[in-house]
Amino acid sequence: MAMRKFYSEIKGLKVKEVPQHVKPMFSTNYLKNAFQRWLDNYHAKYIQTSSVEPLFHVCYGGMIFSYLVALPEERRHLKHQEHAKEHGGH
Repeated sequence: MAMRKFYSEIKGLKVKEVPQHVKPMFSTNYLKNAFQRWLDNYHAKYIQTSSVEPLFHVCYGGMIFSYLVALPEERRHLKHQEHAKEHGGH
């Protein structure tokens, strides 16, 4: 949905005008306001309606976070295992 809005905004611009249009979107104030709007929308959609979905969001987020934290160690383990197979290890 946000991509569609962004595309419709830049659709009529020339290529040289796009950076001037996009640059203000990366300012600190714009990002703070965007995050605040997101929080307000999230609160209205899930918290005020007493939905159970925020609990799912926390659970899924925790699973993804733990996977990403463990990923480098798993990759090192697999690389070591491959190396051991190539050199006649266990």
